[in-house]
Amino acid sequence: MSEAGLRRAVRLVLLLNLAYFGVEFAVALAIGSVALLADSVDFLEDASINLLILLGLGWSLRTRSRLGMILALVILVPGLATLWTAWEKLWEPVAPAALPLTLAGLGALGVNLACAFLLARFRAASGSLTRAAFLSARNDAVANVAIVGAGLVTAFLWPSAWPDLLVGLAIALLNAGAAREVWQAAREERRAAAP
Repeated sequence: MSEAGLRRAVRLVLLLNLAYFGVEFAVALAIGSVALLADSVDFLEDASINLLILLGLGWSLRTRSRLGMILALVILVPGLATLWTAWEKLWEPVAPAALPLTLAGLGALGVNLACAFLLARFRAASGSLTRAAFLSARNDAVANVAIVGAGLVTAFLWPSAWPDLLVGLAIALLNAGAAREVWQAAREERRAAAP
């Protein structure tokens, strides 16, 4: 695995995340979806993570461990945004439009699966940095399956805001778990770099 290959993969993942952030954010605002809003902010967070990874690839183990700890905190941001949006949605629980929710979730799933496959072979390289990128893409793909499920449930079984809200909160929990894993990997790097 070459560093040039890793850089190319991370750069492509950054661009894919940034592009789909715009698409999903627009749909989320148009239909009032907590899950899509959480996921769109997560696309922006993933683009930021991949930008930081590109910058940090040539750094020392100690510096990369610090960056890994920062990335762990960055991963938590979409979860906090989701909690705030969910709180506001509780006061006005209107179901989002099911078809755009489902289609946006399917598009996001495609983007995240592509990103996860691009990063899978590098997930053990460069410690916490590439682990952060891979975990973000993998978790996002899982979240997108749940978003598609929420859209289908809203369309055919339960036309309510609750499927969307529950998926949004589950995405926040998934991000918290990924943040913990990245933090632990960064701490291991820090120990390995200690004199």
